[in-house]
Amino acid sequence: MTTAIEADERGVASRSPSDRRTHSPGRRTALGTALGVAALALTPRAARAAERGIVGQPAPELDVPRWSGADGEPTRFTIAATRGRWTFLKCFQYWCPGCHSSGFPTLVDVQKAFGADGEVAIAAVQTVFEGHGTNREDRIPEIRERYALEIPIGHDAGDPDADGEERWPTTMVRYRTGGTPWLVLIEPGGTVVFDGFHVDSAKLIDYVARQIG
Repeated sequence: MTTAIEADERGVASRSPSDRRTHSPGRRTALGTALGVAALALTPRAARAAERGIVGQPAPELDVPRWSGADGEPTRFTIAATRGRWTFLKCFQYWCPGCHSSGFPTLVDVQKAFGADGEVAIAAVQTVFEGHGTNREDRIPEIRERYALEIPIGHDAGDPDADGEERWPTTMVRYRTGGTPWLVLIEPGGTVVFDGFHVDSAKLIDYVARQIG
């Protein structure tokens, strides 16, 4: 079990908070049209994921209690501080197979393309909504080393004993994610232009590179 969608389809977990809210997809940017539909795999899970996210809406601030930098030391990362730059967020869980087969490779590609570019901010957040005993904060250094990540990584764990939204990571709630891996792209003006399970990394990198000029 790796995603809220898969868990819900199997009938073994509650729905994610995004299922309990109304959402009108409405506006889509050129990236949302060019990448969002084409990049999502044509599976029932992906079709349902298209109903999640907040594409076309202002990116909410993150409320992640702890971040670590490339050196493993505490650091900070905020959406407000990235205003004026493209921002790429990757949500993951340590035990998530899809994160290792797809999400992290995409993150690595984006880091290679833009890691040294001040016009693109890159970060990852472990959004723990299941397997709290395995998807621990102390697993982050292992992930960082395995994928040679030099970006801020946060740990945002929900409370499995809580009711309501407190059960879910705040990042999940605010960005209406459907599980992990989940990828978010925010344009310099602060609007979310991609918010979903999977994106074609080559197309994403090409698109952002052309926008930067």
